[in-house]
Amino acid sequence: KNIASIHKFSDPKRAVAEAKAICIGGGNTFALLYYLYKFDLVEAIRQRVEAGVPYFGWSAGANVAGSTMMTTNDMPIIMPKSFDSLNIFPYQINPHFISGKLAGHNGESREERLEEFLIANPKETIYALPEGTALLIAGSEAEVIGYSEILKFEYQKEIEKIEVGTKFKI
Repeated sequence: KNIASIHKFSDPKRAVAEAKAICIGGGNTFALLYYLYKFDLVEAIRQRVEAGVPYFGWSAGANVAGSTMMTTNDMPIIMPKSFDSLNIFPYQINPHFISGKLAGHNGESREERLEEFLIANPKETIYALPEGTALLIAGSEAEVIGYSEILKFEYQKEIEKIEVGTKFKI
């Protein structure tokens, strides 16, 4: 019933330890992870979620729920201690996914950038989430919820489309 921002607590770690739910919103993923490490909250949040405390995040908050933040769309404005994230969902998450190339844009599409990531990180799996779409995770199962399919990228495999309502093991 009471929602309080972590920056209002003198002891952020204690706030996480006592939270009934954890929500992390958007912003710059590099800065978010920097501060999660600075205040020693990465492991604290991971442990609370493993203990059953609900977590929800969007944008940067969704990105850091994955194994690393390496598939963020953000500018590297500050260097976090590590790219390793909360690992609540043991794969890469790419929020704000937009498929295809914009008219007049001669650069890489998001698909091409994610496939380039997989060349350097061939053992990783990426779940690309368009706006209004999310993963609802319960134990070892995830369900696609929201407005559109998500895409699953794996090294040297066809991009897999996963429809809304689909459940899969994680």
